[in-house]
Amino acid sequence: MRVLIADDHSLFRDGIVSLLEAAEFQVLGQVGNGEDAISEARRLQPQLLLMDINMPKMNGLEALKILKEEMPDLKVVILTVSDSDDDLFTAMDYGADGFLLKSLTADEFINLLEGLRRDEIAVTRHMATRLLKRGKGQRRGGSRTGMLTAREVELLKLVATGLSNRAIAQELSVSPNTVKYHVKNILSKLNVQNRTEAVAIALKQGIISNNSPSKTL
Repeated sequence: MRVLIADDHSLFRDGIVSLLEAAEFQVLGQVGNGEDAISEARRLQPQLLLMDINMPKMNGLEALKILKEEMPDLKVVILTVSDSDDDLFTAMDYGADGFLLKSLTADEFINLLEGLRRDEIAVTRHMATRLLKRGKGQRRGGSRTGMLTAREVELLKLVATGLSNRAIAQELSVSPNTVKYHVKNILSKLNVQNRTEAVAIALKQGIISNNSPSKTL
């Protein structure tokens, strides 16, 4: 797996490089801030980006959001000292493929990254429990559409008109892959199987107006 590392501590980056190379990951490069993480990801096209949160110029969460919209197939794992629920939940809402603490042992770290090859999320059991409890709490709250970001709501309104992914991409000036990524997130957050069910829930919750009849989805 081809890896890019983004962290503002060069000594830590060097240690991660050694660890990854020993585990036969291919390290393409390392950067020290969020802006460089974006530019180097665009240039190097890694399969995996390991990124800290607190970095100069642009933090890791901001960079994550931008990169996931542009490169939805890029796996991004947050590697941080922050054990904050806000950081964990925001990272996952922005599409992170994992959230790992720097206090992990080397074996735990590598094992969790290896799971990415099997499309597993790189989180510890403790982190997974916190995410599960959050999901249950949101479901008890009654409004699953409250879990959607403003961009996802905007996109869902276009889905309700019957537009294809390509047409939605043109409307929002993004790539069809970005639309596909957002639709996948919407279905996951709403716990539904298809676009029709997602629109039905949004209509019921008043997120989407039914003034204009929807086309067949």
